[in-house]
Amino acid sequence: VQLVESGGGLVQSGGSLRLSCAASGFTFRTYDMNWYRQAPGKERELVAAINSGGGRTNYADSVKGRFTISRDNDKNSVYLQMNSLKPEDTAVYYCHANLLGVIMYWGQGTQVTVSS
Repeated sequence: VQLVESGGGLVQSGGSLRLSCAASGFTFRTYDMNWYRQAPGKERELVAAINSGGGRTNYADSVKGRFTISRDNDKNSVYLQMNSLKPEDTAVYYCHANLLGVIMYWGQGTQVTVSS
């Protein structure tokens, strides 16, 4: 099983990034997918979630209206479009797969740094 994130980097405040997560080794289309983030000295927090079919999404209040989660079940991938980035969005972003709360997988994370 692998979840491989990409697309992180350094961006100025107000800029955009698109994170991608490529999944392999499990039946991707049956899993709900999430993006979490963890900033230095803080707990890991849920940023965005999408159900297995892609028809339902949820967002943390701090990113609503700025971030968009999507998935492509044919490509076994989930994405996080991040717009209007703020310095407080700086964190390591993790891709997470969840099957009914019983089976879960994590990616290795990708660093997002937003400069002011």
